[in-house]
Amino acid sequence: MLYKDKITKELISVLIKSAFSAREKSYAPYSKFHVGAAVLADDDKIYTGCNVENASYPAGSCAETIAVNKAVSEGVRAINAVAIVGGADKVTDFIYPCGICRQVISEFKGSEGVAVIIAKSEEDYKVFDISELLPGAFSSDDMN
Repeated sequence: MLYKDKITKELISVLIKSAFSAREKSYAPYSKFHVGAAVLADDDKIYTGCNVENASYPAGSCAETIAVNKAVSEGVRAINAVAIVGGADKVTDFIYPCGICRQVISEFKGSEGVAVIIAKSEEDYKVFDISELLPGAFSSDDMN
């Protein structure tokens, strides 16, 4: 069973709240597009991240990648879920992870995949498995 099929509404709500909280810390002076992410690691801890822009645009970092890297830097090697929220002034649309973030999320998927939650609010969200957003992901199996 995929994690997306068993994650509770209560846990989804906690992750979305955490992502909104992280979004408030976003550093986006150029695009004014603020993104927050919350990752649920396989140890049940939540790690958050926000987008961080740089005047040299390619040097910026996405919220999802920062949240995953924060978890990994603490010893996590598998994640179960990630919630993502974003928008300019207010969150009014569903914001999907970019291709690079999808690959980063896929790299650390647990045995039950990763539930990817994109949200406008705690009540208005969609849940996917990472394999639905990145079919045929490049993995360590491809390197053997």
